[in-house]
Amino acid sequence: MTNKQNSDQHLALHNHDAHLDKVLEAMPKEKSFALASEVFQQLCDPTRLRILWLLAHSEQCVNNISVAINMSASAVSHHLRVLRQAGLIVNRREGKEIYYKLAQDRMASLIHKMIDDVFEISCPCNEGK
Repeated sequence: MTNKQNSDQHLALHNHDAHLDKVLEAMPKEKSFALASEVFQQLCDPTRLRILWLLAHSEQCVNNISVAINMSASAVSHHLRVLRQAGLIVNRREGKEIYYKLAQDRMASLIHKMIDDVFEISCPCNEGK
């Protein structure tokens, strides 16, 4: 069988599941998968995951994050920029200091829950409530 014949064979759906058409109709566009992939890439870096864990539980400045994860402030700033560009964290300025925290949206909330579940902890922010 030639490559052309082989690829033509896979252009039609096999009728294994009557619900496949409905599933395919609901499938997000390729752009949505690309955006999701960018978010997941942020979670693959152990340093960014540590920063996300910290910022999911407290608002912090670059210096405090740097001390907490034992990394230079410039390296931390690089990771913060990447996380902010991905929409996972937000910042605010108070005088000369910039404070960072996890974004307050659905995606960030899911990441917060996932981080807590993976590390099998309950959010320290909710203790005593």
